Amino acid sequence: MLKRILQRTLLPAVLLLAAACGGRRTTLLADFDRAVYTPGYASGFEIAGAAGRASTIIRVRSPWQGAEGVETALYIARDGEEAPEGFDGQVLRGDARRIVCLSSTHVAMLDALGADSTIVGVSGIDYLSNPYVAANRDRIGDVGYEGNIDYERLLSLEPDLVLLFGIGGASSLEPKLRELGVPFLYVGEYLEESPLGKAEWMVAVGEAIGRREEAEALFAGIPERYNVWRERVAGKGLKAPRVMLNAPYGDTWFMASTGSYVARLIADAGGDYLYRRNTGDTSLPIDLEEAALLLSEADVWIHAGSFATLDELRARLPKLADVRCVRTGSVWNCDRRTNAAGGNDYWESGIVHPDLVLRDLILIFHPELAALSEEGDTLVYYRKIE
Repeated sequence: MLKRILQRTLLPAVLLLAAACGGRRTTLLADFDRAVYTPGYASGFEIAGAAGRASTIIRVRSPWQGAEGVETALYIARDGEEAPEGFDGQVLRGDARRIVCLSSTHVAMLDALGADSTIVGVSGIDYLSNPYVAANRDRIGDVGYEGNIDYERLLSLEPDLVLLFGIGGASSLEPKLRELGVPFLYVGEYLEESPLGKAEWMVAVGEAIGRREEAEALFAGIPERYNVWRERVAGKGLKAPRVMLNAPYGDTWFMASTGSYVARLIADAGGDYLYRRNTGDTSLPIDLEEAALLLSEADVWIHAGSFATLDELRARLPKLADVRCVRTGSVWNCDRRTNAAGGNDYWESGIVHPDLVLRDLILIFHPELAALSEEGDTLVYYRKIE
């Protein structure tokens, strides 16, 4: 009798417990407290997981300028797992296999990961330098630009994921993508001031396509090569050339901050960036008179506009024709790899190859170090304006 009573009372409880423990497919958001990947250089993302779960969450912090305190998230559902209770971000069912890229840097990251075949849509296909995109224009759709997106075309591409960016606010695509049920991920590499931080976003993209470990291994070699070149300069006691940056835009000359991406590259390459007054987080405009005074002190001028030759520069900017770096021909631009439509690979693949960009600048500032390079003095992204 006692045995039958225990069976009637304990068996349902055991079955209920088993169902609760073994059958539960959802988790709580708080369970995703395991650091799957914590960036060493980038500040804008992290990848989190939960014990015993294959799914992960890519969290993106401050996804656009002025978005302090804003966080977006993409849950990558694997092995049939559901999004955790309390999660209100985007949900990607399995690893992305069909991706629309709204920035050329997204294309470069997928290409670096050997995943360019996942690209089914882009923005501004004519301006892209990527060889795979150029060779597959018949199967890769151009969805247009921010503010003028062809949503019918975008939907026809059947994307698993859209890679977004926001400038000064959320992307205008976000509400429509939510309405259409197309998941998206903000990729905020452009907000990173660290050259290595920009490149590290390839790990977040790698997670979205199920290749995080490959992305980690690929990225690990970039800081190694970057630091080898930086240490070659730092250990030589070389004189730092004074460096002027950019060219006039109308009557204004924009100068990067001392903590910016390009200023850090200049410093790591052993250069001395002349404009020290801007210590903020955006470029500041100065007038042409102040720019001319700075340029008169410069040994090297880089990012010097779209001039094809020095004669063209002198004709269009006659007041700068006699400054020393123009007279000596030490004027450079980062347009060596520009396609017929004007798309510049410096702003595409250069973002995922900061080690090559740094090497270019070192050979410009310190040409005597060319002997330390297996490629000699051949530059990848920069061109001397002659």
